[in-house]
Amino acid sequence: MEVPVKSITKIISIAVFLVLSMSQFALARPDLRRMTCLEAQQMVLRNGSVVFTTGPYTFSRYVSDRRYCTREEAAFPQLGPTRDNPKCLVGLECRQPLFSN
Repeated sequence: MEVPVKSITKIISIAVFLVLSMSQFALARPDLRRMTCLEAQQMVLRNGSVVFTTGPYTFSRYVSDRRYCTREEAAFPQLGPTRDNPKCLVGLECRQPLFSN
């Protein structure tokens, strides 16, 4: 039984596409636990806003300043677990203030 070349080419193309797609997802969210505190801080300052993986099933968004928050939100210091510091001040977190004026 011979498999047509077109079928094999199509299967290989789909497999390559899936592998490349999955690698893009992995690159899209850097793992905070694998970075030093300084590397994470610099990434936030350089990009303004970064979504880091913080655990096996968790992620968190860090911002460099209030410009990256909505008008209803305020920027609060946010700690995160880095390779060299379990409580690194990575950047700020946008969230609703408890009390508003």
